[in-house]
Amino acid sequence: MIISPVNPTSKLSNVGTTIFSVIGQLANEFNAINLSQGAPDFPCSADLRQQVELAMQANHNQYAPMTGLPMLKEQVSLKINKLYQRVYDVEKEILITASASQALYAAISALVHPGDEVIYFEPSFDSYAPIVRLQGAKAVGIKLTVPEFKIDWDLVKNVLNSKTKMIILNSPHNPSGSVMSQNDLNTLAELTRDTGIVILSDEVYEHMVFDGQEHLSMSSHAELATRSVVVTSFGKTFHVTGWRVGCCVAPASIMSEIVKVHQFMMFSADTPMQYAFCEHMKTPANYQYLADFYQSKRDLMIQELKSGPFEVLPSYGSFFMLISYGHLTQACDSEVVKQLIRKHGVATIPLSAFYSDSTDHKLIRLSFSKSDQTIIDGVRALNNFR
Repeated sequence: MIISPVNPTSKLSNVGTTIFSVIGQLANEFNAINLSQGAPDFPCSADLRQQVELAMQANHNQYAPMTGLPMLKEQVSLKINKLYQRVYDVEKEILITASASQALYAAISALVHPGDEVIYFEPSFDSYAPIVRLQGAKAVGIKLTVPEFKIDWDLVKNVLNSKTKMIILNSPHNPSGSVMSQNDLNTLAELTRDTGIVILSDEVYEHMVFDGQEHLSMSSHAELATRSVVVTSFGKTFHVTGWRVGCCVAPASIMSEIVKVHQFMMFSADTPMQYAFCEHMKTPANYQYLADFYQSKRDLMIQELKSGPFEVLPSYGSFFMLISYGHLTQACDSEVVKQLIRKHGVATIPLSAFYSDSTDHKLIRLSFSKSDQTIIDGVRALNNFR
């Protein structure tokens, strides 16, 4: 180990080793079945892999245009118009990024300034608040109702003030699987009307909405679309989370600021993957099947859980669901998750990991973005818990 004379002042002094890292290390140590990570363990489309190979063979291996391949952005524009009846300018309002996470960072970094306040909702994806704090801004967490995991708009109204610059939303929701309603969107529009508030909408699970419901994108709402940055993920959509390619769309006046940050962060996303996604998106069936595909996996997991001791909360979207163990033990959720790994060989995630104050509702998150056999084996291991 190298001993350095430099003692840097941390910008994220309250960030240490997360429970995600602890669980990952334990899961590897005990060779646990992985129901924790939101990444598929089944292969992506053979055609998609072939398209990447063809792009590489055609020497598409150098930098892509900064904002993305025009023909890929055209496919994104066509998809959004078809699904949400909104037209985004291909040149000025669509940005291809090196992951959805990078799009989130670029948007927050570009639009949030020191002293601003940003509202987000807990439980939440763990990167939102740290990115806000890195800008010298205040992250204002509002807890969703439990067990519905819905937004209490009265709380939002009470927190809004002249310093509020952004509201971060995520639907379908990780980790709960809840989805926003038309009434949610209308209320949000009413609260932000005549303000300069930007909506940052994390919609990486846009195609995983179940039981016949439709995803209500901010792009689908005429008023909200004018103030929203919508972030999506090619990796989540096409089962290739390791390829790290995402997308964001926004009105030109907002996007121009995001692009300024993007050009100094990444400049451009992976070139051969962009060519492959462009070809793959020309067949809408390549993403239109996802709701049925993941609903069948959700239903398989629910069916297997019926023979076990846990109570299952509804999942209406994403590829996550929550289970409750509070009727079995009052042990904290992180300890229950560790016990499941050590004694039963299955890895999950405690819901408290998604709260800034580690709120413990005795709930655990499961991922069903797995092969059917992994789901069956993992849940049967879970069902041995007593």
